[in-house]
Amino acid sequence: MTVREYQKKRRRDRIFQAAMALFRERGFQETTASDIARAAHISRGTFFNYFPYKEAVLLDYGSLLLSRLREEVRRRLAQGVDPLEALRLLFRELAQFTKAEKDLLLPLLYELLNPDPLRAKAAFQALPLGDLIAEVLRPLQEKGVVRCDLSSERMGRTLADLYFLAALRWAAYTPHRDLEEELDKFLSLALEGILAREAEPGKAQA
Repeated sequence: MTVREYQKKRRRDRIFQAAMALFRERGFQETTASDIARAAHISRGTFFNYFPYKEAVLLDYGSLLLSRLREEVRRRLAQGVDPLEALRLLFRELAQFTKAEKDLLLPLLYELLNPDPLRAKAAFQALPLGDLIAEVLRPLQEKGVVRCDLSSERMGRTLADLYFLAALRWAAYTPHRDLEEELDKFLSLALEGILAREAEPGKAQA
């Protein structure tokens, strides 16, 4: 890394830290780019050189959290934790993060639904949750535990979308519900399917 690159990284980190502190102190909507620039001791134009819009700061934050989750999941898998249990653990960790960061979650997730395709793409690339889930699914696919007619990437993206939409709905409309329990139900539904199964002979369906 050159001196110039190092200086740019330090300045970006300083802007990020200043922005996150203001978001938590004042709220995301109440914080402006000018506020962040003043707190980071830079010009407003410099802020936009590093972050083209305010929500881009949250994308950095989401990416950081996802990197930590990836390390934790890989550590558990290396310890021999069953991949299916690791998947459920991942969703529980997502629920804990979502509950802890509800006020920042809404604008972060809305970026995935942004009508501007470039911004939506940036959010998708910053939050590759589907790739992490696909990584967990691959050993299950190799063992025949999950279906093999679909790629792990497609299934991973589908389960990631399940989290994103469930979390967005929870944060916007039903924060009184237990998100961990909600996500566990949704994950079970996705893994088991919604079609009714025939009851075994002599047994009634639960």
